[in-house]
Amino acid sequence: MAWPEKNLPSTDASEKRSLGAGVFRRCDGCGQTLTAGELAATFEVCSLCGHHHKLEADGWQRLFLDEALEPWDAHLVPGDPLRFSDGRSYKERVTASQKKTKSPEAIDIGRGRMDGRAVAYGAFVFAFMGGSMGSVVGEKVTRLFERAVEEELPVVLLQASGGARMQEGILSLMQMAKSVSALERFRKARLPFISVLLHPTTGGVAASFAFLGDVNIAEPKALIGFAGARVIENTIRQTLPPGFQRAEFLLDHGMVDAIVSRLEMKAKIVSILNHLTSNRPRR
Repeated sequence: MAWPEKNLPSTDASEKRSLGAGVFRRCDGCGQTLTAGELAATFEVCSLCGHHHKLEADGWQRLFLDEALEPWDAHLVPGDPLRFSDGRSYKERVTASQKKTKSPEAIDIGRGRMDGRAVAYGAFVFAFMGGSMGSVVGEKVTRLFERAVEEELPVVLLQASGGARMQEGILSLMQMAKSVSALERFRKARLPFISVLLHPTTGGVAASFAFLGDVNIAEPKALIGFAGARVIENTIRQTLPPGFQRAEFLLDHGMVDAIVSRLEMKAKIVSILNHLTSNRPRR
């Protein structure tokens, strides 16, 4: 039985289009419609096909850490050494990203616990200017390794980055050498570094510390590499093989050690740390 028209709420076209906005999501893998709550409960992994959607940095903290991260060096924020502007000043872009992400920079670092084990934890914030690495990001990565040596902690670092930050020019490229130097000093302490490569991990981050973990773990189908596929094809004038720069291609060619589903990754990392630190006390 139809309700009388006068008892129905009036709905214009714009209201009809917005009905359910933010409530339902279409899976990029299988095309099925899921509720936003369902995806949030599985950390953005489709329960039907296993497709991994983007998970923000705060989601990774909830997935990996037993409790809230104890932040390190949160006072460090970007300057504007080149007074860069591309129609909008660098300072304005940084401020907008800080408001959007609630993070001071494109990486969060600190002390956390995974299954009761203390770790030096770092995670790129891709929503902050594409997770680009400028002077402050490079400094924080450097301090992550240095502080880990001081406190005798293993390092777990999650990368998701578009590469060096162009607004800082050569200063951003210098962070590649600085951070890798800190990693080499960290290695002398014989502590493990677990590198987690998320989608995407590219540019200067991929060309520096991302592939230098004692164990390099990638998410399924993550885009990982230095230059983009179109740039490479235009340079070498050859067609690249299918799946080039995807995690599965890199695993087949020995560039990563394992591809692990997001929902199994914490258990895998804890298992690896238990093995690599079996002769050290848990802190």
